[in-house]
Amino acid sequence: MAKEKRIARARTQYTDYLVKEPMELMDFLATQMPDASRTKLKSLLSKRIVYVDSVITTQYNFLLKPGMKVQISREKGRKEFSHRQMKIVYEDAYIIVIEKMQGLLSVKTERQKEHTAYTILNEYVQRSGKQHRVYIVHRLDRDTSGLMMFAKDEKTQDTLRNNWHNIVFDRRYVAVVSGEMEKNAGSVSSWLTDRKLFVSSSPFDDGGKEAITHYRTIKRANGYSLVELTLETGRKNQIRVHMQDLEHPIIGDGRYGLEEINPIGRLALHAFKLCFYHPITGESMSFETPYPPDFKKLFLKHYGENKIDTKQ
Repeated sequence: MAKEKRIARARTQYTDYLVKEPMELMDFLATQMPDASRTKLKSLLSKRIVYVDSVITTQYNFLLKPGMKVQISREKGRKEFSHRQMKIVYEDAYIIVIEKMQGLLSVKTERQKEHTAYTILNEYVQRSGKQHRVYIVHRLDRDTSGLMMFAKDEKTQDTLRNNWHNIVFDRRYVAVVSGEMEKNAGSVSSWLTDRKLFVSSSPFDDGGKEAITHYRTIKRANGYSLVELTLETGRKNQIRVHMQDLEHPIIGDGRYGLEEINPIGRLALHAFKLCFYHPITGESMSFETPYPPDFKKLFLKHYGENKIDTKQ
């Protein structure tokens, strides 16, 4: 019974509509809410409370397909959130999914205890009550941008942490690495040991933790490669170390690469996809962000003869 109440609580924050035939988002909203003016419908989009398959959608002419789910938050922007270093892409009673910008710490360290994604979100949820807070589930490096998830209560945090590999079924990154990758696809496996200032990698079991990274080369041009990476394990600095192992370090990585190779002024690593089963409802949730424009520009014509595939 308690689980049923938790599921109901997660779902009652949204009004759900199932798409049965192709049409643009604005037209769909008008058919579902015939008494609402066009101005009112546009305001729903501008307030970022309309979701299509769990992704905030503000494009009025977004083309819906049969089987898609449109959700409208019932909070109507009550707790508005705006921050230049992160944005909320999904929130319900139990989880928050954010997109973190590069340069922002996920959680506090010995040197920095304020101004992290964690503290910013805590301030946000406490507007609804001082007893509210967020709970850490996983982390991204300071210089890595992309999607992260936080829990909104301790029980959900435990569920996510204890069942992470069963709950999260697709987690992908994109990186720009130095040089042209020799293979179109492959895997890297090693044992990683955290030595505080850096993570060391060994091809043999030397007491470290086994780490496995799968990669797919998307583009080669201008002395760089655009690579999509999937984690089978989630170790500290895993992708950065494994790219160094392949002798194709991520550009902008002063710790595991060559700091002078930094044409865009940042570590070129972005967590662009996060798919999981909702820890309470069991629903399949899928979130995806575009590849950062700075990554794409390294492959444009004025950097060389080739153009990047811009379908992402």
